[in-house]
Amino acid sequence: MNKKVQFIDWGVTDYQDAWDRQQELFQAVVNTKLNNSRNGVDVPTNNYLIFTEHEHVYTLGKSGDAEHLLLNNMELSQKHAKFYKIDRGGDITYHGPGQIVGYPILDLDNFFTDIHKYLRTLEEAIILTLGDYGIQGTRSEGFTGVWLDPDTARARKICAMGVRASRWVTMHGFAFNVNADLSYFDNIVPCGISDKQVTSLAKELGETVDVKEVKEKLKTHLGELFQMDFTS
Repeated sequence: MNKKVQFIDWGVTDYQDAWDRQQELFQAVVNTKLNNSRNGVDVPTNNYLIFTEHEHVYTLGKSGDAEHLLLNNMELSQKHAKFYKIDRGGDITYHGPGQIVGYPILDLDNFFTDIHKYLRTLEEAIILTLGDYGIQGTRSEGFTGVWLDPDTARARKICAMGVRASRWVTMHGFAFNVNADLSYFDNIVPCGISDKQVTSLAKELGETVDVKEVKEKLKTHLGELFQMDFTS
């Protein structure tokens, strides 16, 4: 198993550009596996952990409801936001500056072939990172992502998740609200859940957070949980 993982921080990206770049890396890993299978060879597959912050955008998963976007095209333009239907799981969500979006492109044959465990491990990395700031994150039964006070009237989501996998190769991932402008969530039914709120690390702490510092903590937790051997 190849646990070497190339870490890349793309900085702030346009969603379409990042989606195209992610798809290219994902397809290259899938093609390596297909070639190995056809030709009876064992070429190691590459793994990537990508962090980025997107320009304002709403994305709708393949099982989502388009009516959960509460803006028309003119209103999207006024908010300098874009909208895409994409091939991940989940419903609608928002991405924007101040939000760490993580795209692990991993061949799970190098780690463990269990999508449920994969999602729970991503959640655990976020929970551990929140713990570094004295915040107790947890899971909410029946939902993916990371929540605060999920079984109370104050339930609020701080990290959304939606992934795609083919031949045990993953793409898409998680969106962790650090300093995100939460007003953009008012324009959707976040993740198709109408009765719960959305929050951010900055809102919970009452101050702006150093995103670079959060990225380093999150990268460390992901590396330890997956036993990644970072190559950058």
